[in-house]
Amino acid sequence: MTPPIHALDETDRRILAELQADGRVSNARLAEKLTLSETPCWRRLKRLEAEGFIDGYQARLNRRKLGYGVVAFAQVTLGKHAGDTPLRFEEQVANLPEILSCHNVTGSCDYLLQIIATDLDAYGTFIRKQLRTLPGVASIQSSLSLREVKSSSALPL
Repeated sequence: MTPPIHALDETDRRILAELQADGRVSNARLAEKLTLSETPCWRRLKRLEAEGFIDGYQARLNRRKLGYGVVAFAQVTLGKHAGDTPLRFEEQVANLPEILSCHNVTGSCDYLLQIIATDLDAYGTFIRKQLRTLPGVASIQSSLSLREVKSSSALPL
């Protein structure tokens, strides 16, 4: 079980903040930034990983350079909520690489998905041939991103 956030001291928080800013920072550079010696810094980092405060490390890629010009948010409503339909929907969504995130939400729909596509035609094809065919899908309402104002996965510490 992950300890509560208050179990972190200021040095732990600084380590997490530095890693959010630069996940490739070396232990030597991290220790230097925190004015720690390398061994205690490495031990703290390993403890934060073991306790689940750090889920993993990942490079942020430029979607436009990779040809993904469309970002869409799809509100999906299921027609049937009983049985294993929602679970089957979630399992299949997890296997679609075009879906960057999926949240089971409150409100007028059941799920909010963030989806990328190369262009509008590709997005339309994805909706028709992939998303509409998933278990239980009754309706889909899309909103297209006109401009990305902020994109971050950094958590406030």
